[in-house]
Amino acid sequence: MRASLRAARWRIAMGAMIFLISLSTCSVRAQEPAPPAAPAPPANQQPPPAENPNPSASSSSKRSRNSHANDFLIIGTVFTDKAYAFPGVHLRVRRSTEKKFRWETYTNSRGEFAIRVPQGAEYEIVVVAKGFTDQSKPISAKSGISEDSVVFEMQPAAGGKK
Repeated sequence: MRASLRAARWRIAMGAMIFLISLSTCSVRAQEPAPPAAPAPPANQQPPPAENPNPSASSSSKRSRNSHANDFLIIGTVFTDKAYAFPGVHLRVRRSTEKKFRWETYTNSRGEFAIRVPQGAEYEIVVVAKGFTDQSKPISAKSGISEDSVVFEMQPAAGGKK
């Protein structure tokens, strides 16, 4: 008796779930009617003046501020001393003339990284990994080329892990 009662409850629950799933997938929302179109101005009347008299100036300044067209791309890979990809390595980049690091990233699961910096300067990239000696390389972003590839092979730190 109990088994048949459980089976009946199970069938009711499954039926209700199937009904709700089919109801949710088949339901169609009532579409709101489109708002009425604004009437066209008469042919002899000029449109009202725009709020911004020179919209191209503001949009071009926004475009240049957010554009990566003038960026220099530093791409590379970090390997262990045994030539395996080294994921999770911390990379920091600074201008050669500054002490403060302005850009940083970590390598992905294949030991690869990419950092965008402004063109026209000399940079230094520093690679830091626990148990390995820190490495740095100079990068020149002054040439007409827009990217540079670098490869780091990390060496174990002397005296064990840090």
